[in-house]
Amino acid sequence: MIRVILMYVATFVAISFNAMAQNTNELKTVSDVELEKFLGVWYEIARFPHSFERDLVGVTATYSLKKNGNIRVLNQGYKNTLDGKVKSAKAFAKTPNPNEPGRLKVYFFWPFGADYLILDLDKDYQWALVGSSSPNYLWILSRSPQMDDGLYKSIVAKAQSLGYDISKLELVPQKLEE
Repeated sequence: MIRVILMYVATFVAISFNAMAQNTNELKTVSDVELEKFLGVWYEIARFPHSFERDLVGVTATYSLKKNGNIRVLNQGYKNTLDGKVKSAKAFAKTPNPNEPGRLKVYFFWPFGADYLILDLDKDYQWALVGSSSPNYLWILSRSPQMDDGLYKSIVAKAQSLGYDISKLELVPQKLEE
């Protein structure tokens, strides 16, 4: 557990320093996010590989509102198989600028925050394309553990149009809906 948290910390520290060196305003985020609709469980459909999620499947991100207005973040997945040991990491997120609700900062280890950029979002909050200030981080999230192939391809095309190297995307195994 400590090792997983330390991997998250190290990665997000690296992202944070990378963000300082880059202009994060290059990527356009969604202009309207209703936080209440964004809260809840999101299934990771695809991602770029990185050390803090290595060998994790069935990954979810659960967002809930804290009393202070920040967002509680719980990321969890299963090691190697969908029946594997659960690995989790807790964090919090906030919107530094209310005029840019699609640009959040996530803190796994204070005071180092990483950009969480909502690049595209379904009008009904059923899927989201999330990136960072670094071109090395990208996630496709869904409210359900499976996604229609046509929809997935259209989101991937959007990511490619934003300059992401989509050849790095890897699908994340999820449990089948019952």
